[in-house]
Amino acid sequence: MPSIKQNPTGQPLPDFRNFGVMLRILLGVNLLAFAAALVQSAGIVDCVQRYVDMAASVQPLLLFNLSLLALLGSVMPRLPLWLAQSAVILLAAASSALLLDFWRFMGLDDGGWERLLRAALLGGMAAGAILFYFALRARAFSPALSEARLQALTARIRPHFLFNSLNAVLSLIRAEPRRAETALEDLADLFRALMRDHRDLLPLADEIALCRQYLSLEKLRLGERLSVEWEIVDVPADLKVPPLMLQPLLENAVYHGIEPSGEAGTVRIRFARSGDELHIDLANPCRGGEGAQAGNHMALDNIRERLALYYDLEGRLETKEVMLDTGLREYRVHIVLPCRSVKR
Repeated sequence: MPSIKQNPTGQPLPDFRNFGVMLRILLGVNLLAFAAALVQSAGIVDCVQRYVDMAASVQPLLLFNLSLLALLGSVMPRLPLWLAQSAVILLAAASSALLLDFWRFMGLDDGGWERLLRAALLGGMAAGAILFYFALRARAFSPALSEARLQALTARIRPHFLFNSLNAVLSLIRAEPRRAETALEDLADLFRALMRDHRDLLPLADEIALCRQYLSLEKLRLGERLSVEWEIVDVPADLKVPPLMLQPLLENAVYHGIEPSGEAGTVRIRFARSGDELHIDLANPCRGGEGAQAGNHMALDNIRERLALYYDLEGRLETKEVMLDTGLREYRVHIVLPCRSVKR
């Protein structure tokens, strides 16, 4: 079985448009500058002064390179890996030499070809060290571990959901055979989707369709106790998202929010685009108090890990429990994803 494909930060060549990648590069280069200042200095005060001097010249260069690489973010992944890595190193070396030559032109540095060569070598070596770090990081987030987490989540969903759905269909066979037949067809379609290859991102429309099928089957079992409100605002249907991201959250909402109470409840799902981000909000009633939403954490933690693998710091999942004006409690899940597609 092939291993799960991972996010750009899991690949040897990072996605330079990713905020997490940018942050790590900024920290990494500044750590290298501090290490160089520490080696050259005679004491703490001298070290700090040298680092400040280095930072003053390194930061503009670093921000320029990051901006240029971000603009080329859609082009770099199309190149062969060795060529893309060489281009990053050459860009760092050339820009370092050009910046030093600019300082020479402004009369702030003596210049000379030896200093230009030294600047180019230092810039290229720093870029090589950063690329090496991302290659090591890719091995740390091993594909086998990622696939094991995904398969563990899928295995948790299937038996529980299958048991509930079959019980709901069995209750309809005699009273409403045609409806039971339709439900079995929906169940077959749903499980066909659940059992397909989950290593690739899927269109958001497919994930929404999967959730609608799931909720329609749960409504067979819960009847009028379960109400669902959908709100989709300015969301591209072809946006790629991780598979099985929403269904386990909806399963939690039904199992922990609707099922324990004998009263009717509403599950609300909202999709909205804000700039380059997709915001997904899920809300369901909860009992509150100790033990509320117990059992949610495995799915929540699993989805958080998968979002980190796919999107690094740009994807996040937040949860909270709020008290409504009516005196009832509501459990809310908020997911933020980047709207641009992740190149696989």
